[in-house]
Parts: sequence; C-alpha cells; structure tokens
Amino acid sequence: MTAIAQPESTPKPALVSHPVRGNDKAGRFPLPTAELERIAESVLEAARAGGATAAETEVSQAVGQNVSVRRGEVETIAYNRDKGIGVTVYLGQRRGHASTADFARDAVHATVAKALAIARYTAEDPAAGLADPERLAREIPDLDLYDPWELAVDEAVRLGREAEGAALAVDPRLTNTEGSTVAWSESEFVYANTQGFLGGYRSTRHHIDCSVIGDPGDGGPMQRDYWYTAGRGARDLQSAAEVGRIAGERTVRRLGARKLGTLECPVLFEAPEAADLIGAFVRAVSGGALYRQSSFLLDSLGTQVFAPHVSIREEPHIPRGRGSAPFDNEGVATIARDVVRDGVVRGYFLGSYSARKLGLATTGNAGGAHNLVVAHGDDDLEGLIRRMGRGLLVTEQLGQGVNPVTGDYSRGAAGFWVEGGEIAYPVEEITIAGNLKDIFLDIVAIGRDVDRRGSRLTGSVLVGRMTVAGH
Repeated sequence: MTAIAQPESTPKPALVSHPVRGNDKAGRFPLPTAELERIAESVLEAARAGGATAAETEVSQAVGQNVSVRRGEVETIAYNRDKGIGVTVYLGQRRGHASTADFARDAVHATVAKALAIARYTAEDPAAGLADPERLAREIPDLDLYDPWELAVDEAVRLGREAEGAALAVDPRLTNTEGSTVAWSESEFVYANTQGFLGGYRSTRHHIDCSVIGDPGDGGPMQRDYWYTAGRGARDLQSAAEVGRIAGERTVRRLGARKLGTLECPVLFEAPEAADLIGAFVRAVSGGALYRQSSFLLDSLGTQVFAPHVSIREEPHIPRGRGSAPFDNEGVATIARDVVRDGVVRGYFLGSYSARKLGLATTGNAGGAHNLVVAHGDDDLEGLIRRMGRGLLVTEQLGQGVNPVTGDYSRGAAGFWVEGGEIAYPVEEITIAGNLKDIFLDIVAIGRDVDRRGSRLTGSVLVGRMTVAGH
C-alpha cells in the first residue's frame, strides 16, 4: 500500500509516497510498486510538457489463476497477467482521455499526446476537472486488503474435485455438474494527479464455486443450483467440501419444481437476491442517473423512500471488506456515513463531476459505492419464513427487468412456495413484479442472515406484497 502527499498549491507539486504495511508481502506482480509510481510521475510530466493545465493517471497491474474441473477432469487452467495506464488531461475545462497496455516510454508519451489531442477538440465543460484538493485523502489506513493465496495448480485441481465430489455425494439424483472453479487474483494500482496526490494499494480476491445438475427421475425437468465462497484471503473462504455440499443441497431442494398461477402475495428475497434490491437503489441515487434525469428517485434527498425501520450505512473502511477503499477513483478520502436513516435518504453517491453538475459536493464515490451495511432485525431466514406465513421465497432471479426511470420491476424468478410458515414446494418459471418505490416502502423485515461475500451486506428482505405471475 502506498500513502500520499498533502496537496500543494504550487503549479507543479511534488509527488511523494510513504511506505505502508502490505507491500512487503510476497506477490507475483511483474513490476515493483516503485516502478508503477515512476511511470505515474512520467505520465504527469509528459502531460505538463504537452500543455495540460491538469492531469491524472492510474497505473495498474494484475495477476491471477483460474482452474476449473468438471466431472473430475480438468477443464481449463488459465493464468493472466494484465497491466494498463489510463491518463486524463485537462486543457482548462476541456477533457481528454486515453489508455494503453504498453509501459514503454514512447508508448506512454504517445498515449498522453492522444489524450491532449482529444481535449483540444472537446467542448468546454464547466463541471470538468480534478477533485477539490481539500477533499483528497491525506492518510491511508491499512484495510488488510492484500492476502495472497499461494495455491499451486495441483492443489487447485484437488479442491475443485473435492467440491464437485461433495456436491454429487449429497443425493443420487445429482447426476451431472457444470463444474467447480477455484481461482485467485492479485491486483495493484497507483493513482496520481497534478495536485500532488500519489496513492495506491494492493488487493486480492479469491473464490471457489460449484454448480450441480439434478434429475428427479420421474420425467420432470432437471434442475441446477450453485454455491460459492469468496474473500480477500484463503482463510476467509468456506472449505471446498462445504461449498460443494451446499451446492448439492440447494439443487436437491429444487427438484420437483412447480408453476404458480398469477396472484398477489408477500415475497421474501433470500439474502443474495436481496442485494439486487439494494443495488437498484444505489443506481437510482448515483450521480450519473441523477444529473441525466434518468432516475425514479430524482430529488429524493431528505425524503422517505424506504420503510421507517430501514437504515443503510456506507462503511468503506471495514478490514478485508469486498468494497473497502481508503479513497475513491479521484483520490478523495472515503468516509463512513448514513445513506438511509429511518427510511429517509440522507446521501447520494457522487464523484466530483456529477456533484458539480448537481451543485453538490462529492461523496467520495467516484467509481461506485463502497461497503453498504443494511441494518437488520432478529429473525434468521427460517424466522422470516414463519413470519411471512404464506407467500413466495425467491432464491434466484433471471434477467434485468428494472426500468431505472420509472422504477418498474419485473424479473423472472425461482424459489419456494410457503404455506403455514413452512416451505411447501419448489416453484419455477414465474415472474415477480412491482414498482421499486412501493417495494422499498413495503419492506416488512430484514433478516440477520447477512450475506458477506459482496459489498452489499444485507440479510433476507421480506416485502409485504408483490405480483407473482405464473401460467
């Protein structure tokens, strides 16, 4: 991880980096961090020499390995090594951007020249420019995002076979698989701009997944389901055998699925699917959708959008978190904040450009939202099923089906019909529909079964009423 220098007021502030914990760990990167920093400095120097009034650049590299196994046989072994430079230059308030994967000096200078040429032919934009200097991060906390997995190919193959074997052992009706994948990845970037910011860090992301196919044996349709585990380090992962077992159990319980008639009823979104509802909210209150007037939640700041018991916090500094980051894509310091409190929208997701378009201040979200923590109640999934009594438990959704302008929501789904507070039978080939404005206000409860594999940390969500369309 690399720390940053305080922004300077001089025309050419010095870029200074400070060592931070993390970079002394073993890694498989082709270039040392110091070389990424040197390249970033050379990009900015070339931009200044070409007449840029301001510039910013990101220099990155990544390595990874992906091994997939199907029916006990190795299907693919892939190893990747990627690198890239992105440069944005400003001529006053005219902006140009170019990128390259070639780190050679001539290629870097040619890329900067292309960005400058683009800027010269671009119209002035009053919102264009670097982030405000006073908003830049001055200290970089170590969020423990880098934890390499020293995983040899042979061991990855063994884990893939273990996951697949555990899945097939669950039930003899599990007759086939779509395979199991075991993967690790490491990435590093350095961001620098002409306001004196130089910062970056390394991160890792590893996962194991397994997908299984079941045949009911009575002529009914075959079913598939899957499971995965993901984390910053191997110690954050479930075992391969556990991943396989869960994938097998989830597939078995879908055998004998039926269709439903059209009705209105409560709908319970299992935690991984509930994260999609939170994602729809984030997109609706993000800068691009707001200043383009293409959101169903325009001017929603300070208004009641969710049920009163719903609160969402952005927590960008959770150690080892999937969405953790000390600063955003512009170097702006990230902060913990309430996005929704007691159902009322307290904050948007803005970078510097969208904030200026809206007459607001950046929220440190250039590049997207960070960890979103949804407050929950005391019920686990089984408790929410009992609380629902009669209705639909959704465990999979298909297709997009969300209109960002109107909030209309209509997606294919599969899951389970619930009667008397218990799962009665699996269902498939149905559509769930409503409007997100109504759905958000009609959230009855949120479970404590929080899915922590992604950056939207939410439990299962019970909605009071939606339309379920079947045959």
